Amino acid sequence: MASLNVGNLGEYLREQRRTAQLSLRQLADAAGVSNPYLSQIERGLRKPSAEVLQQVAKALRISAETLYVRAGILDEKEREELETRAVILADPSINERQKQVLLQIYDSFRKENAAEVAEAAEAAEAAEAAASTAKAADAGADAGTPGPTPDAESPSR
Repeated sequence: MASLNVGNLGEYLREQRRTAQLSLRQLADAAGVSNPYLSQIERGLRKPSAEVLQQVAKALRISAETLYVRAGILDEKEREELETRAVILADPSINERQKQVLLQIYDSFRKENAAEVAEAAEAAEAAEAAASTAKAADAGADAGTPGPTPDAESPSR
């Protein structure tokens, strides 16, 4: 079998398994997957589903979102947002209403920052377009202006 492009998921899983001091068989049993299948994932020969990754993450006691990012299922920004939300929702020191209000504030900040980034990108594009236009105009003006002719520079006889 050819190796699939699943980033460094397999290496990462192997490292986490060894850190947890689990054999391949122990992790496979704890995650509810077959030993050969888990071995293929670690060697980069199989790309597991999100459900399998979640089971493996639970068995290793690590973030499933981290595995999703490494497998290419989730991008880094999405993972950070999900983890932030999970931490807020898991906080036992605040009540459900407070959690919902905090999530609403978090969402409003993210939207505000995304809008500012988009505006800055548009302004940069506009400035770049204006600079290109000005440069093209300067080049056209230079090409269209006749320079001094040799007769004009030499004294008349």
